[in-house]
Amino acid sequence: MEHYDASQRELPRPELLGEQTLLACPRAGTETIWERLPPLRTDARRLALNRIVTTTSRPNPAHAAFDIIRTKLLQELTQHNWTTVGITSPTAGCGKTVVALNLAFSLANQKECRTILVDLDLKRPQLANTLGIEAPQPLARFLMGEIDISDVFLRHGNNLAIGANKQTVSFSAELLQSRETVRVLEEMRQRMSPHVILFDMPPMLSNDDVLAFLPHVDCAILVAAAEQSTLDEVDVCEQELSERTNVLGVVLNKCRFSPEKYGY
Repeated sequence: MEHYDASQRELPRPELLGEQTLLACPRAGTETIWERLPPLRTDARRLALNRIVTTTSRPNPAHAAFDIIRTKLLQELTQHNWTTVGITSPTAGCGKTVVALNLAFSLANQKECRTILVDLDLKRPQLANTLGIEAPQPLARFLMGEIDISDVFLRHGNNLAIGANKQTVSFSAELLQSRETVRVLEEMRQRMSPHVILFDMPPMLSNDDVLAFLPHVDCAILVAAAEQSTLDEVDVCEQELSERTNVLGVVLNKCRFSPEKYGY
């Protein structure tokens, strides 16, 4: 009969132990930050009323549509080693926040993928109202470095963090292009190690907030509304986006017709 003697195991050399510790520390720090985030509590009826369909199973055909966008997005990000995605629209009311939330929850269903969603529509923040978050900390204070990640972000499951907001900011473009905002967001990326960061941006044709922040995203998605957005508006926005970042595509939202002919 063979006996296993633990004392005979080959111990790692001290220098290797040091290397292993260094490799483990950032990961451990990231895990701790995610674990410290307060949980996001959602109401299923509120989500359904606000057309958030990717938090449940797939009875809604729109769920599959968002999963297709998610998978294409992940493939593009992986191929180009990108992380940050700006989501905007030509005008208000196109549903960019609904698209951002559905995409974020669809990404959360990919368990090995960590996603952060930040409400950078500082003049008309909508994430908190859509999700029913009562009193989030002002996101502007986070962007100015006055409060920490765990003061602002809520965690859905183990791999989605949402930074919502209810307080409007008068000089939002100035804040979005400030050095402190860039520093804070880079520190957030390093400490939380997400695979994807989604920024819910303002409508492009409303103010200069999107132009101010575009240099800090790897790519962008434009959300247009069927029977609302004009071709001229989409063309102008695509041109502006392509001059400043990589355009992943245009999502046509609020379409009354779905591809049910495929039987799924």
